[in-house]
Amino acid sequence: MTTLQSIVGLVTFTLLVACARPNQTDEALPSSNEQTASPLVQEVLTREQRDALSPGDVLQSFKEGNERFQTNDLTARDHSAQVRKSASGQFPKAVVLSCLDSRVPVEDVFDRGIGDIFVGRVAGNFVNEDLLGSMEFGCKVAGSKLILVLGHEHCGAVQAAIEDVKTDNITAMLSKIRPAVDAVVYEGDRTAANASFVQKVCEQNVRHTIEQIRANSEILKEMEAAEEIMIVGGVYDMDTGKVTFLE
Repeated sequence: MTTLQSIVGLVTFTLLVACARPNQTDEALPSSNEQTASPLVQEVLTREQRDALSPGDVLQSFKEGNERFQTNDLTARDHSAQVRKSASGQFPKAVVLSCLDSRVPVEDVFDRGIGDIFVGRVAGNFVNEDLLGSMEFGCKVAGSKLILVLGHEHCGAVQAAIEDVKTDNITAMLSKIRPAVDAVVYEGDRTAANASFVQKVCEQNVRHTIEQIRANSEILKEMEAAEEIMIVGGVYDMDTGKVTFLE
């Protein structure tokens, strides 16, 4: 690859990461609810509390937390106190694999606090050996009950994979997303300029990641079969903050 080709490829990828729509302003978000006077939450999740939860309980808590995020009704937390109380141990109830995108603040999206969840991030929310090992640690060793693969609309990595961008290490990264691009049956414009096609690939990429987790981790596959964990997917709406959980 020539230097000029590398520069062109990198510029293309940068433009794609910027995504198809401009950033929303604060005024575009739902108006906040009136805050009632209440003490800041200082406690962190304990082993007993986590172990008492079923995978379904954890998923439901994520759905309810996302509803609070959408209405700007997040739980008030004393983070300094939570930092001190979690210093000696952690008992997270879920593992979230999210895209690198800075506009998806995972803990806030589900109204979670310090010590509540493990979060792994990589552009395009795909899975590899390192992330699989992290998930196995989070569930088998640390006791988490849920794995959530979280994609988002207008994903720049997905757009770059659609356009088959070639540049240095980004090329290898995008190769993990290309199977999702190829798997989408779509009769229209199969380019990154088509928001409808990009959205379908984003959803398929989440499903493909879940398939890869099950195919490449016998530990997680067995835990899911035994109903010790759930492995689910969702897509974050950049305009509203809503997570749509995929069937």
